[in-house]
Amino acid sequence: MTSPPTNVSCAEAAPALDLLTVPQVMARLQLGRSAVYDLLRSRQLDSITLGRARRIPAHALTDFIRIRLEQEA
Repeated sequence: MTSPPTNVSCAEAAPALDLLTVPQVMARLQLGRSAVYDLLRSRQLDSITLGRARRIPAHALTDFIRIRLEQEA
């Protein structure tokens, strides 16, 4: 009788983190580049910097939209 393998790759251990580019966020929110960068600068929308590239986690965009909807209600 053998036990299941205990080696688990990083991809299996943690769910994939979707990172969006600024143009992708612009398209999803239907906003211009300056408006998206204003949201990032004011920390209303979370992001990370990889070298010179700015990336927005998909969950951060979802959270931003949820919070805005709650504020409007």
